[in-house]
Amino acid sequence: MTELLSHAEYKAIAAELDPPRAPFIDGRFQAGRGPKMQTINPATGDVICEIATCSAEDVDLAVARARATFDEGHWAKMHPADRKAVLIKLAKLIQRNARELAVMESLDSGKPILDCATIDVPETVNTIEWHAEAIDKIYDQTAPAGDDAIAMIVREPIGVVAAILPWNFPLMMLAWKIGPALAAGCSVIVKPAEQTSLTALRVAELAMEAGIPRGVLQVLPGDGPSVGEPLGMHMDVDMVSFTGSTETGRRFLRYAADSNLKKTVLECGGKNPAVVLEDAENLGHVAAHVVSAAFWNMGENCSAASRLIVHEGVKDELLDHITAQMREWKTGDPLDPQNHLGALIDAEHCSKVASYLKGEALVGGTQDGPYVMPTVYELNKDDPRAREEIFGPILSVLTVGSDEEAIASANDTDYGLAASVFTANTRRALRAARAIRAGTVTVNCYGEGDIATPFGGYKQSGFGGRDNGIHAHDQYTELKTIWVDLSDPNDADSLT
Repeated sequence: MTELLSHAEYKAIAAELDPPRAPFIDGRFQAGRGPKMQTINPATGDVICEIATCSAEDVDLAVARARATFDEGHWAKMHPADRKAVLIKLAKLIQRNARELAVMESLDSGKPILDCATIDVPETVNTIEWHAEAIDKIYDQTAPAGDDAIAMIVREPIGVVAAILPWNFPLMMLAWKIGPALAAGCSVIVKPAEQTSLTALRVAELAMEAGIPRGVLQVLPGDGPSVGEPLGMHMDVDMVSFTGSTETGRRFLRYAADSNLKKTVLECGGKNPAVVLEDAENLGHVAAHVVSAAFWNMGENCSAASRLIVHEGVKDELLDHITAQMREWKTGDPLDPQNHLGALIDAEHCSKVASYLKGEALVGGTQDGPYVMPTVYELNKDDPRAREEIFGPILSVLTVGSDEEAIASANDTDYGLAASVFTANTRRALRAARAIRAGTVTVNCYGEGDIATPFGGYKQSGFGGRDNGIHAHDQYTELKTIWVDLSDPNDADSLT
């Protein structure tokens, strides 16, 4: 387990940070043609640094370098074992700089250092290592073709990939995308969220140190119109992998349709249910999972369980447990490892989340500057707080009277990313898990699986592919059929 430092020690590291301040293009930091952009500490409002952003011209340069490097084969045609060695070295360099990256992530995003140090950085390392180790263990196939032919089915890297990152998990989402994309042999251009560019830029620098060739991994900070749209519309970008809001995801589908029909993979929003049936055991245990599911990362999580759908027979007892356990979830300075919850990403988002604080709350319901306290409301199913993705620490409680009503309520949403079911009966659990339309359903726990299991959603939560596991590699490769005719050309029957 990662050893945590004291609040004072983390503040000392923060004071000594020298964050990157420019785009990373063609193997080096270089001045972007866009305006300077302030990176703000959400917890204090202080300016961390100013970053030179990119313009459409910078996008063209980065894409040209990515394409040239891909076509030259410096990375794409490298032996898989050699690519693996480079990515393993990158993972080790990230681990070596873990404290710097954790503090940088916390300052940039408002995430608690507790999570950055014990979850985000270790999972980033694990993700890159896992995909690195998979490189030389993914086999191509042959298909039955009779004695007169050989049919080979081979994977080839898709080419130039644009990876569009969200601001809620900057490091982890970077790893989810570059891990399989680089393993496959692609050239990757990363557009971090405007609010959280620092760790992606630092990892790009470490990637060069690890031996990734120039032009293979580039990071372009900037806003959507200046960087995101030019990447989405670029005729020489082969694929976009996007994580973010459903609204922005729709834009990238339009960009693909209006340009070169580039492959587009979307991982979007969610309004995820935690379903607690009447026979659920150990309600204290259930409450712990519900609290974590609803409030981890300040609820700024696409897979957050923001809807508790609970049977009327166990509701009161469960809510008592939830209320008691919420007292342990402290909110405050993200650099204090005693705090479980930090600041929301920026003032605009904080104001949006706070606008949902209406009426009498069972717990919470208040705002303190950049902090929104964990909040629980009992609501009816038509309340906007029970239907809209809030992306903050607000849990909506919906009461049901049967399994059928619970499943119907769980599916009564435009989204289908994740869900949880709590019950003591295996048959009930599996029937519910099969009936709920979501990409991941956990039973008697909250989670997203792990690096070996695919992650993505149904309906408006996702489109085009899955992150994590072997299935992630499918996104970044094309399948090619090679048919070899083995028949004797002198045989008259060979052409019939």
